[in-house]
Amino acid sequence: MKLDLLAIAPHPDDVELTCGGTMIKMAQAGYRTGIVDLTQGETGTRGTPETRLREAARAGKIMGVQIRRNLGLPDAHLHVCEEYKMAIAETIRELEPRTVILPYWEGRHPDHYTAAILGYEACFIAGLKNYSLSGEAFRPFKIIYAAAYHSVVPTFAVDITRQYERRKRAILAYQSQFRAPKNEKKSKKVVLPLDELEERMTLTAGSYGRMIGVKYAEGFVTKEILRVDDVVTMPVRSM
Repeated sequence: MKLDLLAIAPHPDDVELTCGGTMIKMAQAGYRTGIVDLTQGETGTRGTPETRLREAARAGKIMGVQIRRNLGLPDAHLHVCEEYKMAIAETIRELEPRTVILPYWEGRHPDHYTAAILGYEACFIAGLKNYSLSGEAFRPFKIIYAAAYHSVVPTFAVDITRQYERRKRAILAYQSQFRAPKNEKKSKKVVLPLDELEERMTLTAGSYGRMIGVKYAEGFVTKEILRVDDVVTMPVRSM
C-alpha cells in the first residue's frame, strides 16, 4: 500500500504524543496514513512488549491509520548503523510515503534524536537505485519534524482543536504506562515522566495553538524554506 503520510518514531506512544492530532486530521481528510514504531519499548518500567503492541494497535485504530508496523529494534539501544537504516529504508520502499514525520533532532531520550538521524538517512538511501536493499528505489518528497517541545519554534503548526479529544483517547490507550500496577505500593510508586506527559503535551498544544490563533495545535519544523504561492490568502493574523 502506498501511503500519503508516514510517521516514524522510536517507541509506541511517541507518535500519539507528538503528532497524533495531525495523523488523525490527515486520516479524516482521506489521506492514507501509517506509523512505524522502531522498538517495542521493552526497557520501559511499566508494561510488557506484548501489552505495548496491543495498546499501539488500539491507538492506531483510534487515529484511523491504515498501517502500523513495529520493526522490533532494541529499545534504548538505537544507534546509527547499516542494519537499522536498511530496515527502515526497506519499509520506506514498500510503503512509498509522500511525506514522512520524524522526531525532532534534539531530545532527552537518546532514542528520539537517534531515530531522527536514522529516519532521515533511511529516506535518503531508499532512493538509491543501486543500494543493496529489497524493493524498488523510492524517496519521500517531504520530511517534517515533530516539534514536541515548548522551547522549539515551529516552522508551521497544524490546528488540531477538533482532533484534540480523539488524540487524548489515543494517548490514554496506553493504560499500562499511565496506570500503576495493582501490586505497586503507593509509597514506592515509580514516578515516570510519562505520568505527566499527556498534560505536558496538552500545554504544548495550547502554546502552539495560541501562535496561530486556535485552541490546540501541533508544531512542525522543516529544514528547507516553505513555498507560498498566494500571499493574499495566507492564514494567521499579523496583528
